[in-house]
Amino acid sequence: MSTTSPTSFTIASWRAAASDAFGRLDVTAVDPKLFSATLVSASVGQVSLFDMHTAPHTVARSAELIGDEDQAYCKLSLQIEGTSTMVQDGRMCELHPGDLALYVTQRPYTLDYPADQHTLVVHFPQSFLNLTPNEVKAITARPISRDHGLGKVAVPLFEQLAKNLDVLEGPHASALVHTALNILVTVLSSELDAQETTPKNLLFNQAKAYINQNLGDTELSPTTIAQALFVSVRHLHSRFAAEELSVATYIRSQRLERIREELADPLHAKESINTISARYGLHDPSHFSRIFKAEYQESPSAFRSRILGSS
Repeated sequence: MSTTSPTSFTIASWRAAASDAFGRLDVTAVDPKLFSATLVSASVGQVSLFDMHTAPHTVARSAELIGDEDQAYCKLSLQIEGTSTMVQDGRMCELHPGDLALYVTQRPYTLDYPADQHTLVVHFPQSFLNLTPNEVKAITARPISRDHGLGKVAVPLFEQLAKNLDVLEGPHASALVHTALNILVTVLSSELDAQETTPKNLLFNQAKAYINQNLGDTELSPTTIAQALFVSVRHLHSRFAAEELSVATYIRSQRLERIREELADPLHAKESINTISARYGLHDPSHFSRIFKAEYQESPSAFRSRILGSS
């Protein structure tokens, strides 16, 4: 884990720093000469946190700035002081102090900060959400408030992270940050549940829940899932196809993501890679290593050394 000292920026250096951290961006200010910003950042494994105070400005990531090489990342924006307006996926939301919203880096977005403001941005791989691409698209640019529902739990936790970046160190910092993100996933999932009430969506959600509860079962397959939910295999496949997924791909991605989470968790540091992968139904070490590297572009051992070494 690493934390930077407060750094000051001009509009040009802010544009360069933002593009370096988040991918190519267009950053503009009404009066560039009067623009100023300060930033403190922290890195915890694959999660980066940015505590920033800025003068008025606008950030835009257009389709032309997004390349095929850009990886799928999410950004969580927590408004601490001032206001901002977020636009993505055909939605616009205004964030006030105590509001947070999610957006992704692989699709165009715009952020407008009309006055001096203070924001925490949390940057992390989209795979951490354990949601389908369509589900992620359904929850971008939708505000969550600390005054309503499960936001009463999630928002104060991220507010405390913003206030205490300097103490996010040691082997348990990664577990703490991941816990905060898991709580966020719970909140976002509750938003999806409120939106998805049709029988078709009910079957898809039931299938996902069954898969996630049985990842350690080596017999887990479209056939066993369909039998457990009393539907045909063909119907099950059609529901996943409607979400631009296959059942087998979803099972594999969920297994790999759970294993990756535990490989990055200091609490599992004494367990062997084979023990962790077997817990999620992948008992062949060579097969597991091959599909892990294909998914994440590095071997399980290299990933674990990189993440736990940085912690």
